Amino acid sequence: MADAFVSFAVQKLGDFLIQEINLRLSLRDDIQWLRNELLFMQSFLRDAELKQCGDQRVQQWVFEINSIANDAVAILETYSFEAGKRRPSRLKACACICSKEKKFYNVAKEIKSLKKKIMDISRKRETYGITNIISGDEGPSNQVTTLRRTTSYVDDHDYIFVGLQDVVETLLAQLLKEEPCRTVLSIYGMGGLGKTTLARNLYRSPRIVNTFPTRAWICVSQEYNTMDLLKTIIKSIQGCTMGTLGLLEKMDERDLENHLRDLLKERKYLVVVDDIWQREAWESLKRAFPDGEKGSRVIITTRKEDVAERADDRGFVHKLRFLSQEESWDLFCRKLLDVRAMVPEMESLAEDMVEKCRGLPLAIVVLSGLLSHKKGLNEWKKVKDHLWKNIKEDKFIEISNILSLSYNDLSTALKQCFLYFGIFPEDKVVKVDNIIWLWMAEGFIPRRGVERMEDVAEGFLNELIRRSLVQVANTFWEKVTECRVHDLLHDLAIQKALEVNFFDIYDPTSHSISSSCIRHGIHNQGERYLSLDLSNLKLRSIMFYDPGFHKMSLINFRSVFQYLYVLYLDILGATIPDVIGSLYHLKLLSLSCIHYLPSSIGNLKNLQTLVVVAGAYSFQLPPETTDLINLRHLVVRCIKPLVHINKLTNLQVLQGIQCDQWKDIDPVDLVNLRELSMSGIDKSYSLNNINSLKNLDTLKLFCGFDESFPSLEFVIHCEKLQKLYLNGSIEKLPNLFSNSITMMTLTDSKLTQDPMLILGMLPNLRNLQLKEAYFGKEIICSDNSFCQLQFLQLEYLRNLETWRLGTNAMPLIKGLCIDHCPNLKEIPERMKRVELLKRTSKWSS
Repeated sequence: MADAFVSFAVQKLGDFLIQEINLRLSLRDDIQWLRNELLFMQSFLRDAELKQCGDQRVQQWVFEINSIANDAVAILETYSFEAGKRRPSRLKACACICSKEKKFYNVAKEIKSLKKKIMDISRKRETYGITNIISGDEGPSNQVTTLRRTTSYVDDHDYIFVGLQDVVETLLAQLLKEEPCRTVLSIYGMGGLGKTTLARNLYRSPRIVNTFPTRAWICVSQEYNTMDLLKTIIKSIQGCTMGTLGLLEKMDERDLENHLRDLLKERKYLVVVDDIWQREAWESLKRAFPDGEKGSRVIITTRKEDVAERADDRGFVHKLRFLSQEESWDLFCRKLLDVRAMVPEMESLAEDMVEKCRGLPLAIVVLSGLLSHKKGLNEWKKVKDHLWKNIKEDKFIEISNILSLSYNDLSTALKQCFLYFGIFPEDKVVKVDNIIWLWMAEGFIPRRGVERMEDVAEGFLNELIRRSLVQVANTFWEKVTECRVHDLLHDLAIQKALEVNFFDIYDPTSHSISSSCIRHGIHNQGERYLSLDLSNLKLRSIMFYDPGFHKMSLINFRSVFQYLYVLYLDILGATIPDVIGSLYHLKLLSLSCIHYLPSSIGNLKNLQTLVVVAGAYSFQLPPETTDLINLRHLVVRCIKPLVHINKLTNLQVLQGIQCDQWKDIDPVDLVNLRELSMSGIDKSYSLNNINSLKNLDTLKLFCGFDESFPSLEFVIHCEKLQKLYLNGSIEKLPNLFSNSITMMTLTDSKLTQDPMLILGMLPNLRNLQLKEAYFGKEIICSDNSFCQLQFLQLEYLRNLETWRLGTNAMPLIKGLCIDHCPNLKEIPERMKRVELLKRTSKWSS
């Protein structure tokens, strides 16, 4: 992992030498020397990482190299940005020369300081006995396979159903039994057994969803704040309107408790309280869960038996068991990428390793993910040798050994991407777009010829999923849309990040955070964090996850955040100061619940991603937004016109735009736009200019309330369109769609004519969802229609009675979901053999 910092610094030093051809010779020599020395040290870092776990001196050596690499990048990038901000006029030429000389002097002074530090570090390498002992075949994989978005995933939740179907039925019966009193169902067991996953599957079960109109989920963890937990439940029930958020901020703990009781007392509710460590945590919450004799339920998951046993005298306690050897092997094979490549000798090795996992599901799936990326018998033997080093014949493999070995097997780039999950709060569900854009902003994603960085990053995420280091939380259209990491892997990410100074998370109890880490995560008490002395830091990323913090005026942007690449503020209703425009390095800016964005935003010429969740319906992006020449992703909901948005020629994703903003735009210059999401559409608008977007891949259109679409004939001209989502009334379905379409969703379409005749002719359609889309009583899929269709979802077609299926229709179908079609008498005989899909995850625009 440490060589990632050095590799990045070596690249930046080289780029600087190429770009700044007028450097003084002495400064050029010093930078070249620093680059060569870091390049030389890089060859020792892997050996150092192998040793550092048990040697504090080596940890310190790696730590110091990281610090120098980070400082070198910050020094050179600051100079480059300052020097390139504006071209001087002739009248200012002399002053500019003097200014540039001063900048050269400052850079030279700081580089010489780093040179002294690195000479000292070189001496320490010999003192600590760090030598280059790397052989070509023992290191982790350095290749990252880009797995395409069409990859078919094994559901990460499936593993709890290996041998545990009886458990699921037992717990469902407890939740659904005719018992009016509020009761608690407690699930306990060691980490990695699948407690949270089991609870999540119960929570999402259609039977549960239909029985409990009010549901909420909170994760407690070891460090918890009762007020934050109460607010989370209230917001999940009431929604996150500005009125609700403002009201909650004025409440103390007793007020919040009473408010939640009032919300729940007349409801039949289900609340999941996940990952409780102390009895006190449950005691502080349970008073807020009233017993209104409505049959409400609470599910608790915990690793502690006493917490589970004492949660409720009338409750039901379930100890989650380990898998049997047969179930363990079944799970291992399900998660293995290519079972057919496992020759008998490899199978024997695998059986030994699986047996040593002693039925712990997380250990098994991570082991399977690791072996999936090892080719041949010798590679599998090496994995076994590594695992067997620290165990005796009668013991089992520690889960930490498997997790660490899987982490160490990652390439440098994948290590960075995995560690980044640790900066999020525990059990945080992360949107895939967000994590990809963050990786890009941080510089983790390499350029690969003409391949888009977004696609490379998605390949990285898919590989982490394949290795079972990242879990799939939600999918849509065969693509992962949300993900998370298991809490044990979250702990591993934090541990490894601290070892290599990758990031640090603010600890309000000790009121401290590492002054040498370039990435800070703040999960609560942001106001206290900002009271620390941050003036001498060269921070690259600030991740605020503190809904109670909104005093942006406390931040000295110019002195504290001047080196930032990432500013992620998941906070309440902040006022963004004009000085934000001085953060020239910024590549990603994500803001929540704001009312105003200053015009200085136009100065951020390096910004790649701008995400704004407005706190007011009248929010308007400043016109200067169109000066963001490197912007690739713009996600914003505002109603005011976006002037000259066609100037953003690098834009790849545009989400949240209103139709009346789009109508006056000539999109012909948006040559790179791949994804467009537009709402507020009504019949009076024309959408014909969308066909000017020659590279459009994904189109999502949402009508205004009780409105209908204008003509959709333009879609036939979108030659590269693959994914089409239409939400709103369609008076007439176009006779022709683009043949390139592979995924389509029609929601609330109110069609009166059977859409299957037209849709069935699409030659590449693989995934079709109809939700409240058709009012008719019959659908007919004629012979030879839907020749490529694999997944079909029919939802809320309340009038549908008959489904006729031609003999040769849907020859490739492998997944079917029928939900809320109460009058459908029978499905075609051939469809009865098709796998039933779970209800689709909700769509978010």
